[in-house]
Amino acid sequence: MPARMRHVRAIAVVMGATSLALAVSVPAQATTHHGRGVERSVLPAGDGWASADGSTTGGADATPEHVYTVTNRAELIAAFADAGDAPKIVRIAGTVHGNSDAAGTPIGCEAYQQDGYTLEKYLAAYDPAVWGTDEVPAGPLEDARAASAKLQAAAVNVNVPSNTTIVGVGRDATVIGASLQVKNVSNVIVRNISFEDTYDCFPQWDPTDGDQGAWNSEYDNLVVYGSSHVWVDHNTFSDGDRPDADQPSYFGQIYQQHDGLFDIVRGADLVTVSWNVLKDHDKTMLIGNSDGAGATDRGKLRVTLHHNLFKDVKERAPRVRFGQVDSYNNHFVATTGAAYGYTYGIGAESKLVAESNAFTLGSGFDKAKILKKWSESSLTAGNNYVNGRKTDLIAVHNAGVPAEQLTAGAGWTPTLRTEVSHPLVVPLLVGLGAGAGKPLVR
Repeated sequence: MPARMRHVRAIAVVMGATSLALAVSVPAQATTHHGRGVERSVLPAGDGWASADGSTTGGADATPEHVYTVTNRAELIAAFADAGDAPKIVRIAGTVHGNSDAAGTPIGCEAYQQDGYTLEKYLAAYDPAVWGTDEVPAGPLEDARAASAKLQAAAVNVNVPSNTTIVGVGRDATVIGASLQVKNVSNVIVRNISFEDTYDCFPQWDPTDGDQGAWNSEYDNLVVYGSSHVWVDHNTFSDGDRPDADQPSYFGQIYQQHDGLFDIVRGADLVTVSWNVLKDHDKTMLIGNSDGAGATDRGKLRVTLHHNLFKDVKERAPRVRFGQVDSYNNHFVATTGAAYGYTYGIGAESKLVAESNAFTLGSGFDKAKILKKWSESSLTAGNNYVNGRKTDLIAVHNAGVPAEQLTAGAGWTPTLRTEVSHPLVVPLLVGLGAGAGKPLVR
């Protein structure tokens, strides 16, 4: 089909031909084992890096005794312990709270406080007017904060074994305040879950962080750490009812209780992230978390991002170090200019390919800030559309930020892609299909 005809067809779809869009642009459906529906779905062949070197099947081969329905944190951990590394399907029903007692009842931060810690005492001890600005906190109140944080970490961090499918039941499966740790394992699928508000009760004040100091917190909603063959599909990630903008400020800085939404780090490899919503957050996604991690990360961190919605996130969508990252057919929406930092962060030895994406930016946004150069690395960025117009992201960045020139050419060409849609269609497709609670047909 001539390029002009493809363009006209894409515009027709955007103007209302929804059925045509779904007919021509929806990628291949996931296949199932044993004919038992989406809970036994496996990653389709050719669907991103997680389909390389074998595939990602999660718990598709689970025997009946290794299929679990869980309604609280204790049941979730028990299911993982019972099955071990055997193939397993863990069904999340309703809302699972990370910060909860043995019966699943939510608990507050005071339940973790140790050795006399309270926020009021901590603020009094480390107020810059008392403590100064040249050293990080130390002494009894910092020790008490660290002990309290350790106790919370034991509840919040939930380790996921190999050969696991975690899938939400229905449209309202939710995990609040827990951090799923896919750490040093393989063959994991996570689908159809809303992850919300994985918050740190005990952020540490660091007066030496930046020019004015900062509150530093732990915990991401989901972490893929040193693991391979991971498929994360049709989930929603957010801060839930605790957005950063609503938090108080202490010592002139927001009391930051959230870290990232979803990070892929420390030698993780062969990951596909598809049809998710990541919204209303600051530090969204790291792929590679340190310039000094080359020993573990070089040759790894191969990640595909497609058909995801990144809505009103400040930065790191994603920030990339070392990895061969393929980002295509994603929709990036930014409505609040004051909160926007950048979308793609170009970090140490990164090899990012960002193609056929759509950007919807409100008035007052600077397109030059879509890309952010952190280190000397090249990228490929073609056929991207900003507010409906084809835009050379590299050229726009270099013209707008002349002190941080980027060069074109990531040095590799992605081949593991489902059908690539025209960027003008992407907002419609992603709006219809991305996030938890949507039909798991892709």
